Amino acid sequence: MILFRQCEIFAPENLGTCDVLVAGQQVVAIAGCLEIPSGFGVEVIDCSGLRMIPGLIDAHVHIAGAGGEGGPATRTPEIQLSRLLEAGVTTVVGCLGTDGLTRSVESVLMKAKGLRQDGISAWIYTGSYQVPVTTILCDIGKDIAMIDEVIGTGEIAISDHRSSVPSVNELIRIAAHSRVGGMLGGKAGIVNIHMGDAENPFQPIYDAVAQSELSFKQFLPTHCNRNHYIFEEAKEYGKKGYVDITASSYPFFPQYEIKPAKAILELIQAGVPIEHITMSSDGCGSLPSFNENGDIERLEMGYPMSVYTELADMVNEESIPLEQAVKVLTSNIADILKLRQKGRIQIGKDADLVIIDANFTIQHVVAMGKLMVKGGNLLKKGNYEK
Repeated sequence: MILFRQCEIFAPENLGTCDVLVAGQQVVAIAGCLEIPSGFGVEVIDCSGLRMIPGLIDAHVHIAGAGGEGGPATRTPEIQLSRLLEAGVTTVVGCLGTDGLTRSVESVLMKAKGLRQDGISAWIYTGSYQVPVTTILCDIGKDIAMIDEVIGTGEIAISDHRSSVPSVNELIRIAAHSRVGGMLGGKAGIVNIHMGDAENPFQPIYDAVAQSELSFKQFLPTHCNRNHYIFEEAKEYGKKGYVDITASSYPFFPQYEIKPAKAILELIQAGVPIEHITMSSDGCGSLPSFNENGDIERLEMGYPMSVYTELADMVNEESIPLEQAVKVLTSNIADILKLRQKGRIQIGKDADLVIIDANFTIQHVVAMGKLMVKGGNLLKKGNYEK
C-alpha cells in the first residue's frame, strides 16, 4: 500500500487537500486525513505543496513504430516505456498509421501486451490509413468484440493524399461494423479518423452521418489543429462530435499548426463543449513535410512529452483552470473510449496517478498501483532501455 499525504487533488475536479491511499491496483480511500492501523506495510509519501492529477491517457501513439513515407530508412522506432512515464502517461492507445502495408496490426497488439506486462495500461485500434481495413481476425467487428486490447478502428485516413480515399459508403460500413463490435465486446467501437490537409476535410464524416443512422460521436477525428482552415471547421464540428488536438507536431510546423494549448482555449471560447475535446501526442509518428512535387523536405518524429508540455501551457499561458485542462487528457478520453477504470482519481478506480509541483515538474508517477517515478527519478524502464 502507498499513502500519499496532503496532496491537492484534481480528480479532475478540485477536491482540495487530501490523503490518498492506494492498495493493490486501485485507489481505496480519499479523505482529509487517513489513519492506517498498525501492522500494515504502508509506504508514506509526503505530498505537501504538491498537486495530484489522474495519470494521462495518450490516445494516439504509434507504439510499434510508424512512418516510412521517405523509404525504409525513415521508419520510426517503437515507443520506449520511459518516454511514456516521463510524460505522466499511464494509459496509451496504439495505432498503425500510413504503413498498413509492411507493418501489421498484430505487431501493434503485441507491443500493447508488452507495455501491459511492463506495468502500464494499453489498448489499440485495428486497421491503418487504408481501406479495406487490415485486421487480425479478418473482420473489424470480431477484432473489437473478441480481442481484449482492441477498442476501435483506425486511424482511417480521409482528406489526405496518403489515404486510400474511402467512399462515404465505405466509411459508413466501417463505423457501423465497429459500433456492433463495440456493443458485443463492451467497448467504445469508435473510428479514429486521420484528418488530412484537403479542403472541406470534415465533409466525408458529415456525409456518412447524413446518409446513415450513425451519429457524429461514432468518430474521433484527430490532427484538428494541423492548419488554420481545418481548425476553423473544427470549431463548428466540435459542437456535434469529438475533436482531437495533436500535440507533438506544433514545434516543428508553427507556420501551419495551431499551438495545441491555444487551440484548446479557442475551442472552448467558440462554444465547443469541453467534454468533446481531447488531446493526443501522435507519439512515434513521423511528421513529414512535403514539397509541391510530393517529395519529403523535412522529417521529424512526435513524442508523448508534448501532451504534458501543452497541459502546462494550457494552465500557465492560456489561463485555463487546471481542473479543466486535465480533463482533455484524462476523463474526456476515458469517457469517449469507455475506459471505465481510467481518467479519474476516485475510490475503486485504477490507481493511475501523477503528482506534480507548482512548476509542473513531475515528482511521482503511479501506474496500476505501482510507483514508476519517485522523487523525479524513473524507477522502471523497458527491457532494452539503457
